[in-house]
Amino acid sequence: MAEESSFIFSRREFLGYSAAAAALAMLPPALAACAGGGETYEQAEAATWRTAQFDEGEMQAHVREFIRCATLAPNGHNAQAWQFSYQGDTVTLRPDFNRRLAVVDPDDRELYISLGAALENLAVAAGAAGYTAGVTYFPDTEPDGVTVRLTAAAATGTELAAAISQRQTTRSAYDGRPLAGEDLARLQALPLEPGAGLHWFASGDELESLATWVMQGDRAQYADGAFVGELVTWLRFNDAEALRSHDGLYARCSGNPTAPRWVGRMFLALTGAEGMAKQDAEKLRSSSGAVLFVSAADDRHAWVDTGRVYERFALTAAHLGIQTAFLNQPVEVSSLRAQMQTDLALGDAYPQLLVRYGHAAAMPRSLRRPLEEVLV
Repeated sequence: MAEESSFIFSRREFLGYSAAAAALAMLPPALAACAGGGETYEQAEAATWRTAQFDEGEMQAHVREFIRCATLAPNGHNAQAWQFSYQGDTVTLRPDFNRRLAVVDPDDRELYISLGAALENLAVAAGAAGYTAGVTYFPDTEPDGVTVRLTAAAATGTELAAAISQRQTTRSAYDGRPLAGEDLARLQALPLEPGAGLHWFASGDELESLATWVMQGDRAQYADGAFVGELVTWLRFNDAEALRSHDGLYARCSGNPTAPRWVGRMFLALTGAEGMAKQDAEKLRSSSGAVLFVSAADDRHAWVDTGRVYERFALTAAHLGIQTAFLNQPVEVSSLRAQMQTDLALGDAYPQLLVRYGHAAAMPRSLRRPLEEVLV
């Protein structure tokens, strides 16, 4: 999912292009512009990612907190293409097709994966608060969405619930250290949804092979004017832009400098397809390993299940202090996706997500829209 893909340019490239870039590098990391009567990005970030609280109270208050936790899930371009509603003990999650990514995700595959990740967050939060989540996929009353019926039960999964506010898609380079054996074993032992599978890549040769796929995906996507145009609409180049929308891909979350929009667009063009390909290959090589999420079917149900399994993986990784990030370019380019399925001998399993993992310092986190904007 492209919320979590690399974008723009590296700081080194930013500084090296011209004297103008050198001047821009002298700007403070956050522009002085702000929104919301003086709110800073750091204040908005802290409010967005606050730890969930499930104090004694009415179910309605709990449900709103469960939905807020759901909105912290990763999603394509951070477009947050989802809506929620609730009545009594039932919560509904549905796509917001007005925010769909028509170019990078024409079949809404990643949209439904994002919905699955949000569903997993909601179920984990509900479990920690003492509810079981009975999930129904695409009922007659909600043919495009998922309903969740909450039933009182013993609290479970508090570690993963705490990780909801810790999880981050860390798009920087990692430090190359291998995972501790017990941590890798725990990730590899995650419970899966029916038809879901994980393929692990850890050796240098295996990562180098994946790097070739990622570079091909970058070259194909960044040579496509429609892809770049859609991406630019979701880029937030400075604090003011990010604070106005509370969505999109913010430069500082990838370790890039802030800049006026026209400057950011200029350097995006200067980086080009080959620059992006080299950047992403190096990020993959810096990782401890990678995992390819696959499914036996390639339909909405399988996509939602993929999102649930991914978020289960990401929350467990966050609990263990492990960083993760998407490198989905070869899965998003249909010809490369089919070629991967054949060359990696996946048989009838469909590639859905390519994720790298490892150790790195935390980065600024992306924002989310307030509940009032996603509740219908």
